[in-house]
Amino acid sequence: MIDRIELNKIQALGRIGVLPEEKSRAQPFEVDLAIETDLSVAGTSDDLNDTINYGEVTELVAGIIRNESHQLLEKVATRIASEVLAIPSVTGVQITVRKMRPPLPEFLGSSAVSIYRSK
Repeated sequence: MIDRIELNKIQALGRIGVLPEEKSRAQPFEVDLAIETDLSVAGTSDDLNDTINYGEVTELVAGIIRNESHQLLEKVATRIASEVLAIPSVTGVQITVRKMRPPLPEFLGSSAVSIYRSK
């Protein structure tokens, strides 16, 4: 069994998309992460230093969305995966990136991309 930390509904505004209006105006995005790591030490030590710091990962994800400009959700998900996998104790990550309001009049839901990456 693989241990996982799940962080759901990380929200940030970003300029991600192909259309000019997507690049000029910040839009809402939401990210879910399932981070694979060994939680056995933290499970017995009860010490934050023995696990993944949720706050740091949340800021990392929000920072990518807020501060980087990309055309595709696929690229955003890949950037997030790369940064999360740089954490030494992480062995894999499942990521879903959602654009909450795509600029399509006929489309009332969200669009999303999900990827899995591992070391």
